[in-house]
Amino acid sequence: MKFFENNTDTKVFALGGLGEVGKNMYCIMHGNELIIIDSGVLFPEAGLLGIDYVIPDFSFLKENESKIKGLFITHGHEDHIGSIPFLLQTVKIPVIYAPNQAANLIKKKLADRNIRYDNIVVYSEKDKYKFKNMEVEFISVNHSIPDSYSIVVRTPDGIIVESGDYKFDMTPIGPMANLQKMAKIGSEGVTLLMNESTNVEREGISLSESKVDEAMGDLFRRQKGRIIVATFASNVYRLKHIIETAKRNNRKVALFGRSMQTQVEIAIKLGYIENNGIIISPEESNNLKPEEVCLLCTGTQGEPLAALSRMANGTHRQIKLVPSDIVIFSSSPIQGNAEAVAITLNKLALNGIKTYTNTILSDVHSSGHGNQEEIKLMLRLIKPKYLMPIHGDYRYLRKHEELAIACKMPKENIFPMMNGEVLSIKKGVCKRAGSFPCYDIYVDGNRIGDVGGAVIKDRKIMSNDGILVLVCNVDIKKRKLLGKVNQATRGFVLVNENEELLTQIENKAEEVIKRELNNKRFNIADLKSKIITDVNDFIIEKTGRKPIIMPVIMDIKSSDK
Repeated sequence: MKFFENNTDTKVFALGGLGEVGKNMYCIMHGNELIIIDSGVLFPEAGLLGIDYVIPDFSFLKENESKIKGLFITHGHEDHIGSIPFLLQTVKIPVIYAPNQAANLIKKKLADRNIRYDNIVVYSEKDKYKFKNMEVEFISVNHSIPDSYSIVVRTPDGIIVESGDYKFDMTPIGPMANLQKMAKIGSEGVTLLMNESTNVEREGISLSESKVDEAMGDLFRRQKGRIIVATFASNVYRLKHIIETAKRNNRKVALFGRSMQTQVEIAIKLGYIENNGIIISPEESNNLKPEEVCLLCTGTQGEPLAALSRMANGTHRQIKLVPSDIVIFSSSPIQGNAEAVAITLNKLALNGIKTYTNTILSDVHSSGHGNQEEIKLMLRLIKPKYLMPIHGDYRYLRKHEELAIACKMPKENIFPMMNGEVLSIKKGVCKRAGSFPCYDIYVDGNRIGDVGGAVIKDRKIMSNDGILVLVCNVDIKKRKLLGKVNQATRGFVLVNENEELLTQIENKAEEVIKRELNNKRFNIADLKSKIITDVNDFIIEKTGRKPIIMPVIMDIKSSDK
């Protein structure tokens, strides 16, 4: 990677967040200094069986560990802080700079994993951090979690702005975005804007959070039964106004879901949410009249183990739904989750529960990300010479390019890129410099990185076609098969209904074993390989299926009789 040998320019690249929604991690490097922005996770798609998280590939950071000046966090959502525990176990990070809410969430996350790290610095908008070649400052933005910021990096080759996640809400629940500071930095001459693309396909302007507050207030006033609200635990401002709405309508609030309890606990600690005795335990909620209760829970995406799903299934140990309850989905299905949400809605309907979802008639959810007009406004305020769309599937990055061109930005000044591609800035001029390998790393329980594509492929095969274990007792020394081949199967065929097929498979395996035992160059590895190949071909011919085949060769000494 010769382009990294040049220390006279500024290099910008992503280890995650390009061509995907999640796993955000962006790097800015000049000379012997490297700063990192965010360290998030990507939640696995349905095809990644058994995988808990997808995290960035930290190999480059490990190789350049001595250059790292710090990790800067834009805000406290999982796709921006979720991989920090894994990062700290792999790479030495001298300091983490994080806003208040994010800092507390990171501390809780590290404590849960018994990871000790004492150098978290809480920043605010007034702070600046100077290094030899770079200076970092912050701009307050609107998002669905408190303490959300854009990050401004001043380098010898120009000003770089990383937008973070944002929307422009003129009537927010929390503080206003600092439009004046955006315009001021824009007037100084920004070389590169790294701008988020999450809602780039949505026209117009996103709904104000205060409109959701109004719609929620109307529902609370009209309903006489118990109210269950499912929303994202990370949407702290939504939690805040749901709790305040419940208080205005003389309802107590019970929390369900670990992440919900964690977020509210931290928000109360930092003063974003007032308790004043309104929050009660789940057990207490069962002792109140229905019109005095609001249940605030996780499960907006139909997650099988989330609180709302268990309530809908009738398996929640503390709450039993009744027909007089209403359920409000204060969320929208994330891409790929629509079917799971529909299943939960149908189960609620079967139980006679009335539900409210976000529609043109019921504004019970607003995104924390800006739509097209807000993205254009960011471009107009920052007025960058160059644009690098970030945070989105590749089609989002291309759509972002179209919006920028509509704002009179030259096409050649826009760089839709992928993880591992490097942008070089030299004296205010940007150009592509090359790329380096940058992989997805899978986390399976406590296992990091040792579950690769081959393992995932095997899991998919087992989930579709099952597994067949063939146990063979062989006297290796005498080259003799002892008895019949025994077999066990899971997910392949029903044993009682396919005895003839299974007998044929046994016979085929015996045929292969006897043939190979007579081979002068016989060895165990070749025997297993031949059993897999020949039995697999036989099964495909007979059934069209391709189960995982596992031969187990037991070397047993036979007695001469």
